[in-house]
Amino acid sequence: MSNISIKDVPEAWAEALRQRAARNHRSLQGELMAIIEAALVNTVPMVPVPTPGSQDVVVGYGAGGYPIVRKGWKTVQQVAAELRVLYPEPVTDAPLGVDIIREDRDSR
Repeated sequence: MSNISIKDVPEAWAEALRQRAARNHRSLQGELMAIIEAALVNTVPMVPVPTPGSQDVVVGYGAGGYPIVRKGWKTVQQVAAELRVLYPEPVTDAPLGVDIIREDRDSR
């Protein structure tokens, strides 16, 4: 872990931070860590570091700046095409999900 030092902090600020830490039942160190963590989570998107050979792609950012990561390399269309090759005909010898749900609902 790294150490960070801030020099020449005005005494009024230091006292305000001590009081804030006391209100939050933290040490001064813990309060400063909480402030820094909140600042990073709320403003800096955490972009994953790609590993060699990784197919992960950041496709956008969600709430709080967290990345939306697409894992793998197949698109929805590619997966659907592969499933159509494996299962060219629809399954007909099993009950439909709708029928299972209706039966369960009606049995109550």
